[in-house]
Amino acid sequence: MKKSNTWLLICAISLCTFHVQAHHPVAAKFDESNPVTLTGRVTEISWANPHVHIFIQVDEALGEAGNWAIELPSTVELERSGWTPEDLPIGDIITASGPAAINGSEQLWGNRISHNPDGLVLFSTNEDALGVLLASRPAGPSPQWPDGQPRLGPPPGGNGYWINTGSGSLVEEGQGIPMDSLGMLDNINDAARVAPFQDWALDLYRLRQASSLKDDPGFIFCIPPGGPRQFQQAYGIQLVEQRNRERIFVLIGGGNHNWRQIFTDDRDQVSQTGGNDDNPLFYGRSRAHWDGDTLIINSTGFNESFWFSNGGLPHTRLLQLEERLTRTDLNTLHYAVTVNDPGAYTRSWTSSWDMQWVPDEELPQYYCQDNRL
Repeated sequence: MKKSNTWLLICAISLCTFHVQAHHPVAAKFDESNPVTLTGRVTEISWANPHVHIFIQVDEALGEAGNWAIELPSTVELERSGWTPEDLPIGDIITASGPAAINGSEQLWGNRISHNPDGLVLFSTNEDALGVLLASRPAGPSPQWPDGQPRLGPPPGGNGYWINTGSGSLVEEGQGIPMDSLGMLDNINDAARVAPFQDWALDLYRLRQASSLKDDPGFIFCIPPGGPRQFQQAYGIQLVEQRNRERIFVLIGGGNHNWRQIFTDDRDQVSQTGGNDDNPLFYGRSRAHWDGDTLIINSTGFNESFWFSNGGLPHTRLLQLEERLTRTDLNTLHYAVTVNDPGAYTRSWTSSWDMQWVPDEELPQYYCQDNRL
């Protein structure tokens, strides 16, 4: 049960708080008005995606008897904060506190995990870990191809990926609306200001917000994050340019490491069986061209089976997107999207934010659901 002095110092400074960039809001599964504290013996640790689970056997003398599952953030967040499953041996006794599951099952969200009898706080996440990493990056101009066009990926011989630090959800430009990293509004009364909704779309958006996004198909069914949502994933994206084949791949760190293909010429996206003209897709059909240093992407052909933004904004099959990617320097990618969906909104509207470059790393190993025997 030892951690390095460096980590203990970081933990003390950050007060060992949980920073939830989870696969779903805590309130979607756990009742925050029903806190529970349990003490039990560790029987199993499931170090897997989407969330880590610690299983403890609670004796009647120590609390509500049973085999409880303590849910924690993802492996990515815990490992980024310096933790491994070996930090808690099977058979040790811990005390866990947090909200209990809404459905009454023997589960709770682990706001605090402490080891008995020494009281060491375990598996807390350091909310400043990513900020410290980004602050240490070298600065510089955008890397370029030999013809002077900006590279959307790493400099020659390097690697890295882009991560969203600027937006929890789509919000119409000029509207400063407080929300968390998952797109949950601080005040649901701000809903009508998020976008120029049609009445039915605003009602559906409010319903999704009021239910803490619990019906998110990405959470329930691991549906791919199509539309702008792919750029809102907590674990980033990579942009791979194949200039000789006139296409760009968007490799997505969340979901199940899905990918999207963007053509940079005038070809149609054609399937092996004859075409996708009548087959709406999660990522739509995308064509792009360069306008100076900005890549402009036009996409249509979306289905309605996914949420196209964090926070539960609705869309229909009429959705058309114009996305603009501009790499302003080595570490900054400006993303702007104009939404045109006459089935859900009264007019077209635009949202934008900056993404930040994480150098010298591959995309985190995060999956919506690990396939484990």
